[in-house]
Amino acid sequence: MYHINQIHAHLINSGSISDPFAAGKLLVSCIVSNQADLQHAYTVFQSIPHHSTYMWNSMIKAFSEQGNSDRALTLFKHMFGCGFLPTNYTFSFVLRACADLCELKLGLQCHNQAIKLGWESYDFVQNGLIHLYAVCSRLDSCRKLFDSSTNRDVITWTALINGYVKSGKVEVARELFDEMPKKNNVSWSAMINGYVQVGLFKEALDLFNDMLHHGFKPNHSSIVVALSACGFLGALDQGRWIHAYVDKKNMYLDGILGTALIDMYAKCGCIELAYHVFEKMPNRDVFAFTSLISGLANHGESARAIALLSRMETEGVKPNEITFICALNACSRMGLIKEGLKVFESMTCVYGIKPSVQHYGCLVDLLGGAGLLEHAKKVVNKMPMEPDSYVLGALLNACRVHGNVELGSETVAGLAERGLDLSGVHVLLSNIYASVKQWGYVENVRKKMEDKEVKKDPGCSLIEVDGVVCEYVAGNKLITEEIELLLSGINKHLRSYCIDSYIACGS
Repeated sequence: MYHINQIHAHLINSGSISDPFAAGKLLVSCIVSNQADLQHAYTVFQSIPHHSTYMWNSMIKAFSEQGNSDRALTLFKHMFGCGFLPTNYTFSFVLRACADLCELKLGLQCHNQAIKLGWESYDFVQNGLIHLYAVCSRLDSCRKLFDSSTNRDVITWTALINGYVKSGKVEVARELFDEMPKKNNVSWSAMINGYVQVGLFKEALDLFNDMLHHGFKPNHSSIVVALSACGFLGALDQGRWIHAYVDKKNMYLDGILGTALIDMYAKCGCIELAYHVFEKMPNRDVFAFTSLISGLANHGESARAIALLSRMETEGVKPNEITFICALNACSRMGLIKEGLKVFESMTCVYGIKPSVQHYGCLVDLLGGAGLLEHAKKVVNKMPMEPDSYVLGALLNACRVHGNVELGSETVAGLAERGLDLSGVHVLLSNIYASVKQWGYVENVRKKMEDKEVKKDPGCSLIEVDGVVCEYVAGNKLITEEIELLLSGINKHLRSYCIDSYIACGS
């Protein structure tokens, strides 16, 4: 920048700053310099006496690529006001800014201008329009442009796939993905991410493995998404392989990748490995802290989770709403009443965060689990918002644990009024009556479930064998004969063990 400023001074002194070619090169040098400062570049732009379309494009592009989309669009409108007509390059940058801000109205105006000026058929413009319509969920316009395109490249295909993925139409996205004549890392990542978004984690991992078999190296995005799928499936072997790949390629452990690894290890039951990743991260943000606090809470390490919340303050990281949900959950799991109430109070008093219905649900769960049912009931009654199924469900579960039939029935009535009396609610109420041996009421609840055709959701188990995740659903009749025989043998063995233990104790 020192030398660029010297050249700038020379151009002013010599009068050459009036030459659009020289001034344009100066502006671009300010933008692409290692010490680039967009505000300084914009000041230089304003000081140039005669602008060119090239200068306008350079400045709009700089703002758009740096994520300052608002200023890019403001500059574009100013360009029009100064009598300059946009080129195909201008539209590509402006459409990107419109997509970042979901500015569909301005995007439609740009599309109209592109048609009038004859730029619509250019690759950059067409891909920008398809991406804009995909981001704004205008799939009809998006598909129409795609079908009319005569020169589709990998960016065109990926933009459309992203549109269907964003709308949750992964089947259509997969059909397009399979039809793609040429794929790249971004297109693979988009499809893998689509499966994860709709909860098809096994399919996401299968596709990730296909990507590797086809010789594509996973990028940052696909690795993060694959780690998320590993966490949900408990696919530890696959997750550790990805971690080894990250280390081998010396990939920078930024906040997103580090948090994905922490979350994966925590969900797979390896909380110490999650802690190890956390300590290795060069910069720990609120998401990394929150992920580890959640993992520690789920592993019964409540004291460490609360200590981590205090460490956040030491390291200057401000907790967010999710952090407090995880911290309150940690207190609830181990019955830390005093600590939990302190955490709940600090939300508003220290951090200025207004508790949401989820935070109240955690507080009710904490109080109810400790047997403080009246206190929990008061919290529900004094909530500044309507209690949801989670809050009332926490209270109902506490009633089941402590055998409070009256409050349990009252809570179920509240859920029924809100249309939230789903299968789990009926089962909990049935268990409350069963715990106090009121079998007539148990029978009535079960009969109501039959009359309303309420069915309990089947249980589901996942197990990883040789890197392959297998899923088993309760009541599934498609289990192979070999597995059925094995399960029968295990069942008989356990029964005989119980009988032997009973006889031993009796003798």
